[in-house]
Amino acid sequence: MPRMLDVSDAVRAEIGDEEADRLLAGENAPGSYDCTSCRTPGDSEQERTSTVLFVGDETAVLAFAHASCLPSQVVQVTEEQLQGAVRSIGGVAAGAAAAGEPQKSVPEQAVLGVTSGLVLIEGELHPALVVEPTTPIVRPGTSGPGDDFLPLLIEQGYTPMTELTSVPPVLHGWSVLLAVGQLHAVLQPSANGGQPVAWWQAHQPLQVTDSWRAAANKHQQVLMFAAPVGSIGRQPREDLLRESLDKAAAAGKLVAAALPLAGT
Repeated sequence: MPRMLDVSDAVRAEIGDEEADRLLAGENAPGSYDCTSCRTPGDSEQERTSTVLFVGDETAVLAFAHASCLPSQVVQVTEEQLQGAVRSIGGVAAGAAAAGEPQKSVPEQAVLGVTSGLVLIEGELHPALVVEPTTPIVRPGTSGPGDDFLPLLIEQGYTPMTELTSVPPVLHGWSVLLAVGQLHAVLQPSANGGQPVAWWQAHQPLQVTDSWRAAANKHQQVLMFAAPVGSIGRQPREDLLRESLDKAAAAGKLVAAALPLAGT
């Protein structure tokens, strides 16, 4: 039965007409899948489904998403991300088939929890995003116990924080995409020097408070704090969020950077 698939021109150009036609005919497309954006089940026989091709330096991974979550597109990522971090951090769906290769199972994936709030540093309120994965993040190409979430970010330029007494350094090349007053993504530099790619992307734009948006427009940057799973938790109030950040910093479990604002 033909699937309700969307295959964009960009995806078709990458995978070729023959493969694209097979997908549209239902030969290689999945029936049910886990949406690469919102992580919930989808069915390409019952609802419009986007093909999303993650392209690294040497390999490509074809994933599927609800058309209401993501349009069909090609996403440029680094090979390192594609082999490991994209599965756990960037969100390639479990069971997504590598182009031209048999489908393989992958470990349980982490989802990045993102909380927005205002953080008082040096007498000024700064807009902040706090990122915490749901499970440990291991270094691409490795498995087993351990959590390399912070080391991976430190290698990208994030600064370890032992206390929140000063604003972390600006991390050039990264940015926070804010559009029409909503949070859309955290962007990182492209490996090939092209347009920035999404390190984290909201499957639906996240609302932020007027005070958070005003602070972001004032400073033209957002402070991003990241901590391993279990360090922060979902805090209902900003004072509790700050208390958790201070504890994580004191325990050596917090990295941060100031990311320029993209959008308004």
